[in-house]
Amino acid sequence: MDSSILTDTQAFITKQRDALVQQRESIFSQQHELQQQLDAVNAMLAKFDVFEGRPTARTLTGRTRRTTTARSGSKRDAVLQMIRNRDGLSRGEILEKMGLKGDKAGEMSVSNALTALTKSHQVERRDGKYHLAA
Repeated sequence: MDSSILTDTQAFITKQRDALVQQRESIFSQQHELQQQLDAVNAMLAKFDVFEGRPTARTLTGRTRRTTTARSGSKRDAVLQMIRNRDGLSRGEILEKMGLKGDKAGEMSVSNALTALTKSHQVERRDGKYHLAA
């Protein structure tokens, strides 16, 4: 009798695990589809930016160049968008507006994003504030 309970329990656990694996695969599929939709919208927005004459990343010689690609929805994109919408922000102001003040991992992520954006010449620091690169 004990072995039948053990067998039934193992069968139940296996069934539940399989259902969760299937659910996870479904979510991954939805996530992939949503990422494709988001990429398409971002591509259209980039075309509008070009059409509207918004600044694009430029090298020191003034020629346009390909910007460093970051994952959509990443901290780097969020920080860049925040700086783009305002007339310069300090690191502390960015952290406050993103609701990350006091979150050590979030603060480090923003710092890393600011460093990467500065190195890729997408933003520059003037008077203690980050601005879009000219």
